[in-house]
Amino acid sequence: MKILKLLSVSAVVLTVLVTGCKKDDFVEAEGICPLVVSTDPANLDEYAPFNKIVTATFNLNMNPETFVPESFILHNDNGGSEAEIEGTLSYDAATKTMDFTPSSPLSNNTSYTATIKSTVKDLNGIGLAANYTWNFTTYSAVPKVISTSPAILSGNVALNKTVTATFSTAMNNATLVGTTFTLFNGAAQVPGVVTYSGTTASFNPDTDLLPGVTYTATITTGAQSTTGTVLASNYVWTFSTSAAGVPFVISTIPADRATNVPLNQVVSAAFSESMNATTITNLTFTLLNGVTPVSGTVSYAGTTATFTPDVNLIIGVTYKATVTTGAEDATGNGLGSNHTWTFSTGASVSAGSGPVNLGTAANFTILTKSGISTTGVTSITGDIGISPASATAITGFGLIMDPSNEFSKTPIVSGKVYASNYAVPTPAYVTAAISDMETALTTAMGMTLSVITELGEGNISGMTLAPGLYKWGTGLLITGAGVTLSGGPNDTWVFQVSSDFTVNGDIVLAGGAQAKNIFWVTNTQALLNTGVEFYGNILAQTLISLNTGAKVTGRLLSQTAVTLNAATVILP
Repeated sequence: MKILKLLSVSAVVLTVLVTGCKKDDFVEAEGICPLVVSTDPANLDEYAPFNKIVTATFNLNMNPETFVPESFILHNDNGGSEAEIEGTLSYDAATKTMDFTPSSPLSNNTSYTATIKSTVKDLNGIGLAANYTWNFTTYSAVPKVISTSPAILSGNVALNKTVTATFSTAMNNATLVGTTFTLFNGAAQVPGVVTYSGTTASFNPDTDLLPGVTYTATITTGAQSTTGTVLASNYVWTFSTSAAGVPFVISTIPADRATNVPLNQVVSAAFSESMNATTITNLTFTLLNGVTPVSGTVSYAGTTATFTPDVNLIIGVTYKATVTTGAEDATGNGLGSNHTWTFSTGASVSAGSGPVNLGTAANFTILTKSGISTTGVTSITGDIGISPASATAITGFGLIMDPSNEFSKTPIVSGKVYASNYAVPTPAYVTAAISDMETALTTAMGMTLSVITELGEGNISGMTLAPGLYKWGTGLLITGAGVTLSGGPNDTWVFQVSSDFTVNGDIVLAGGAQAKNIFWVTNTQALLNTGVEFYGNILAQTLISLNTGAKVTGRLLSQTAVTLNAATVILP
């Protein structure tokens, strides 16, 4: 084991240096140069654990022999006699990752600068174009709120918003309750349910928020970390909801502050209601790289606007997307304020045909036009909805109407239940989601780019499928042998099935594939049989049926009905 003692350097202001190599240095075999694609802690991370192993991941396999003591520096920016950090340096070819393990834990509440020297090289002998430098800070033992949604002083917030707060460290979930996480409209406390997962606490109001109101959210010092340490002081922030009758953006792809976004990403924004398509243009929907506009095509369908860049985005760049107040609904009401969000690209292109834009239908775990029924012990995470059928077509759930009459609740569903006969604004909300669901199915079935047809003659059992677009003019069968979908976290799969889709075996994900990026689309019905574990979103022209013990991580979007028998459905 090599012990690394770094030369003393003065404190520096963070600069992320260019990591692309010169044109003459391009690796002809692979067409790309060595780059640092991610680090842990991340650049500008303010809450890194002080017992952290510092890592950096490259886009190419690197030469382990070039990772010598002199090729990496970790510097304590506070200076003093401990400015040079000692530790061991290693490289893992399987993950393309460099690890630096400090000889002793880092100091608390301290800023560090990490530098990978350009002397590290890939297997072709090509080095980084310049040193790669990033900065992070270790966190205090005292927990902090590091981000909220909505953000501080946000305006035009959706009325069905769940309020969240993310902490710098793991918290004791027993201390995050209705008395330590509160929401107020003036002096009136908003009733709701507090939950905690990972490092994020969520406040889900019992009813939709009121339009045009400023709310105050508070996390009190009663909230404690898992070690029993409380917040130093109450954390308070305010936000304002959208005015009555004013449209707003309810979701975006990519999400605000998303990282490692694929370079061929299509950017989209889903609205709270149908918009005037003539007002959704390159003037009202823009994408910027710094101050430079990105050229692309803007389109609108259902309740969703889409920006498709003319060329792939650039590696390692933070982009800003904006929908302006010039975007208007059908009655001429514009957004209450510009809606802006940012995201950062990674170094890869997602494989597959791209995701199917679900618009506002993505807000629902189950959405149907004519009925939702269940027997046995069923569990659903997320919201469910129905339209144009009324709530009487939702059976077996034991619905309890909320006092607002805008939604109902049931122990079976973690979220809310919406129906066309509930109070305003629910009918318009569910109708818009149904329209987006129909548009999504039509769009998905109409995809043609690089389509693979009739694979396995309609039986893909036992196969491992790469990302892509697959089409069958018949039905599709998965037997007990199951099927594996292997690809990265940004890759997509779309399966076009002309007739019945029958599943008797498990769907297995490999390589980081995610359920949210998988779309099973059938012109008839989908049947998931007893005990199968299934991943992906199902869009069906008719019935979606889950038999006893079936578990789905995905959405069930049916243009007729969904039937469940002691099944589990989890929003991806």
